Amino acid sequence: MPKNLSIKYYVEPDPAALARHAAQYFVEMAGEAVEARGRARIAISGGSTPKAAFQLLADPNQPWRWRMPWDSIDLFWVDERTVPPDNAESNFRMTREAMLDQVPLKPEQIHRMEGELAPQAAADRYESELRSSFRIEGADIPRFDLISLGMGDDGHTASLFPRTAGLHEKSRLVIANQVPQKDTWRISLTWPVINHASSVFFLIAGTDKAAILNEVLTGPRDPERLPSQLIWPCSGILTLILDKAAAALLPATDGEGCGVLERER
Repeated sequence: MPKNLSIKYYVEPDPAALARHAAQYFVEMAGEAVEARGRARIAISGGSTPKAAFQLLADPNQPWRWRMPWDSIDLFWVDERTVPPDNAESNFRMTREAMLDQVPLKPEQIHRMEGELAPQAAADRYESELRSSFRIEGADIPRFDLISLGMGDDGHTASLFPRTAGLHEKSRLVIANQVPQKDTWRISLTWPVINHASSVFFLIAGTDKAAILNEVLTGPRDPERLPSQLIWPCSGILTLILDKAAAALLPATDGEGCGVLERER
């Protein structure tokens, strides 16, 4: 983990503009990865904010649909609920309905978490999937080209919730994390895996996120209470795409809607 972290945030006027910016970012980052390494390995999160971006990526009337290098993408998930893939709560189902059913990704390019399995079995299976897909062994960590995250109004990200055991896991790639406050289990990438990605970005919208986002980015370091503070990419750069409501308490941006914060461990 680098000592210093540069946080670059872009503020859009509303959720629709945020979705357009996110779609553009997915296309740009995927294109850069394909140009540099021949493939783009992307891990995505669930929720209504990325859903809007996925719908734009799938829309044949939008430019992003035709600019995305679909044939060179491997799609993974950051986390999943412990439900079957057709359940209304499934992150996979949301992505399938918003995007996968409309785009030319082959089944072998789609690497879902099997939430219908027992939690630990699902975590073990996905860790094995990562090791196979990235051809890694032992203590090696997969290096995603891009990881997209959200943030809850309690400061959680992925399925790393406040004061849960998953916050302390450093040796595994994927965990079954018990979340007592929701009386459930979740499957999640661990934060060292997230931080090892080439690029990590947050998509955050809504007035209910403003106070917690400001605290995560500018407040005292307390990742046990604010797990999103664990996201400190090895690149030393963290990107956020926000709507105006979520960014309301952050320092003002420049004339192009961009702001920069610097944090030190």
